[in-house]
Amino acid sequence: MMEKIKTGILGLDSLLSGGFNKWSSNVVIGSAGAGKTTFANQFIRRGLLEGQDGIFISLDENKEQIIKDALNMGWEDIMYFVEEEKLIFIDASGKEFQVFIKKELPDFVSRWKGADVRIAIDPLTPVIWAIPSRYQQRELLGFMLKELRKIGTVVATLEEHGLPNLTSPETAIPMYLADTVIHLRYHAPENSSRALQVIKMRGSRHDEQPHPYRIIKGFGLVITHMERKRMKTRESVEELRRKIMGKMEGVSPLVLSRLEKVLNSIEDQDIEDINIEELADIISEEFF
Repeated sequence: MMEKIKTGILGLDSLLSGGFNKWSSNVVIGSAGAGKTTFANQFIRRGLLEGQDGIFISLDENKEQIIKDALNMGWEDIMYFVEEEKLIFIDASGKEFQVFIKKELPDFVSRWKGADVRIAIDPLTPVIWAIPSRYQQRELLGFMLKELRKIGTVVATLEEHGLPNLTSPETAIPMYLADTVIHLRYHAPENSSRALQVIKMRGSRHDEQPHPYRIIKGFGLVITHMERKRMKTRESVEELRRKIMGKMEGVSPLVLSRLEKVLNSIEDQDIEDINIEELADIISEEFF
């Protein structure tokens, strides 16, 4: 039976029959503003909180910007993980990607082989744009994902351009190579609606329907599965707090403290139109 790991994305694990397959490669596709980097940070952070090391490979943004994004999401503990060298950054932006992937990456992997870490690559797009040959794209991306799976489970993001039907040439090879493909649909600025859909998952059953998601400070991406109901927002956060704490009996004080800190940082409008009972269930399942 395939071993699973929690994704860290609230509400996603149930769509993936328990989470990502361990030692797998997973691609998250979405347009600008869809939450791809937040997804990658969330995935890495879930492992850090469980004692795993994290490796963030940036092919575009620098380390400082990635840390800033995490801090803006309310994840101040990222600084602790960086200082303790539990979270390692590899800045490959501006490098010649063929040299980096073929020469530098194998040396790095050899030092971490079997370590069981979480790896995020954000984004894959610069490699695709830099290599005009489709054959070379497939060879390089396949080699990179194969190497990185030797040391852990991989999440790679990919920018979506053009029509949101995943038919553009730049998505074809990553979708073929990945074990799991997740599409973050984001329509802006017209209605700012968001929906997550699992396009494929090798070796595991998965939900195939699109599900609305929200990006909430402190929690990150949160996926809801039931139809959203209009809620009065005046006491929504307090109602959420009561429902969560009622489900968390026996949880460690550290986890409760972490939850309380997040709840203190959100406002009623952050959870407007979300089914509070469902959200409380999703959060309590993730933190229990």
